[in-house]
Amino acid sequence: MIFFDRVSKVYPDDSVALSDITITIEPKEFVSIVGPSGAGKTTLLKMLLAEEYPTEGEVFYESKNVHDLSKKDLNELRRKIGMVFQDFRLIPGKTVYENIAFTMEAAGRSDAEIEQDVPHVLELVDLASKVWNFPHELSGGEKQRVAIARALVNQPDVLVADEPTGNLDPVNTYDIVQILKKINDFGTTVILTTHNKGIIDSLGKRVIAMDKGKVVRDDKEGKYFI
Repeated sequence: MIFFDRVSKVYPDDSVALSDITITIEPKEFVSIVGPSGAGKTTLLKMLLAEEYPTEGEVFYESKNVHDLSKKDLNELRRKIGMVFQDFRLIPGKTVYENIAFTMEAAGRSDAEIEQDVPHVLELVDLASKVWNFPHELSGGEKQRVAIARALVNQPDVLVADEPTGNLDPVNTYDIVQILKKINDFGTTVILTTHNKGIIDSLGKRVIAMDKGKVVRDDKEGKYFI
């Protein structure tokens, strides 16, 4: 499904973000990408979304080079990839329902689809009771669950979670990880970046370790060490 083919990224100041990265991610996999700050994890994710362009190499999604896509095709690709961020990125003046509905409206979904799908996705993340709350009325863990619901509501093939538990306490971290595992069990490919050793060690899933722009380890059922 996703293939990074000898991808390198060197910035104009000669700093190397990625160096000769080759990775294949299969459909329905749960893959954790770990490594210290500056290892290249976020740059790698931006390559998949064509927010960054490689200096060398190619990135493929379903056999298509993402950096050769037209603007229309690139928008279609991005709709297949749900993104969850550490800082939630919710719209403060909109309710939980409206935050999720806004994403559906942007994708051209009908009012009937919105009315049906928003409650369903909130049930999935155990947040149905908060449908009319505003972001400032939610805990950090609840905000992240809304962010996950928003990323899922257009039924993406891939969910990318970039440090989704970085601002959360251990209890909320555990809850978010359980939701990600449930999403993966339903058949969605999950790509997780994290610094949290406990998360990685508990998952028993594939771990790709990066350091200084290189893949230093790729284990099918890995632990957090570099």
